[in-house]
Amino acid sequence: MPTIEEKLKELGLILPAAPVAGGSYLPHRINGNTLILAGVISVRDGVMTHVGQVGGGVQTVETGVAAAQVCALNVLAAIKGALGDLDRVKEFLYVGGYVNAVAGFESSPQVINGASDLFVKLYGD
Repeated sequence: MPTIEEKLKELGLILPAAPVAGGSYLPHRINGNTLILAGVISVRDGVMTHVGQVGGGVQTVETGVAAAQVCALNVLAAIKGALGDLDRVKEFLYVGGYVNAVAGFESSPQVINGASDLFVKLYGD
């Protein structure tokens, strides 16, 4: 069975360096067998990958999905930084996300699926 990092490679995705805290908070905490992560944003190599509101003319649902996937990769990098090995993860208890979108935008779940769908591809249901 391929490792999570091998699956990422098969998908043509590169795991970035673990994100650093953007403020005075811890990037993660471990409580028993549970890893809790601080939030992440769509940053790659210190640069925002997607700027602007989804549905506002600059960002589409598709670019929002891509931004969510960048966030998911940053989550995976944070997991690797905290645990040393992505294969230690047995399940995700919660995946939450926020979408910077114009008022009335109704496709936030579709955008956040950019992250959720990557987790399912890697870890299964």
